[in-house]
Amino acid sequence: QVQLVESGGGLVQPGGSLRLSCAASGSILLCRDMGWYRQAPGKERELVAGITNGGNTNYADSAKGRFTISRATNTVYLQMSSLKPEDTAVYYCNADCTDRGFRRNVRWGQGTQVTVSS
Repeated sequence: QVQLVESGGGLVQPGGSLRLSCAASGSILLCRDMGWYRQAPGKERELVAGITNGGNTNYADSAKGRFTISRATNTVYLQMSSLKPEDTAVYYCNADCTDRGFRRNVRWGQGTQVTVSS
């Protein structure tokens, strides 16, 4: 089994920064794609940024130039800068990993609240 544990959310003023972390643990052989999604009240969950195990990244238009995704083996980070009130949402980590039994595990983190408000 693969588990994801997120940390780093909180309350920040507009223009501020936050760094989210998500660590995958368990009997992991490798994690391919990892990413961050967010869901605001009354809205659907949307991709914020993704990164492959080769380091290729992709970003939602709303995140380009402000957010940076990175990873270290099976931990993925999201550095968020110039935050806006519209970035307020629950942020979820997602990972597509293979365990040592060669089973595919697509997992979601528990979610972490990010609130941007003065």
